[in-house]
Amino acid sequence: MAEVIAVCISKEKGTVKTPVPAIELLENYGIQGDAHAGAWHRQVSLLAQESVETMQNLGVALAPGIFAENVLTRGIALKTLPVGTLLRVGPALLRVTQIGKECHQGCAIREKTGKCVMPTDGVFAVVVRPGTVRPGDEIAVEAEA
Repeated sequence: MAEVIAVCISKEKGTVKTPVPAIELLENYGIQGDAHAGAWHRQVSLLAQESVETMQNLGVALAPGIFAENVLTRGIALKTLPVGTLLRVGPALLRVTQIGKECHQGCAIREKTGKCVMPTDGVFAVVVRPGTVRPGDEIAVEAEA
């Protein structure tokens, strides 16, 4: 079973996200209390723990949320999913809208390691069905695009 490892939010854009016990996903809006919520195509960011481990193998200690991901997962190849895929995350349903993103200037992780995984491995989605998501919740492909 693929699962949620951590859920994280931040109050400001451009900052590391902080792990929290649960996140409330609101339809067509994103995560309540997160700086990236709103009416746009990157309401929720997801990253696989397997991608984080590639960076940890370079000798860098990394905590959940360091790449500004909202949902850290294990056991699902997120970056291989086509845009439009429906993902069930706990009780919520997300639609994948973007794979990867441009890395911003001055990324502390990139400066420290020479590489950042979000440009290639980060996945972004919009909320199709609301729900509360917690670590330990199952994540599964509901329908591929």
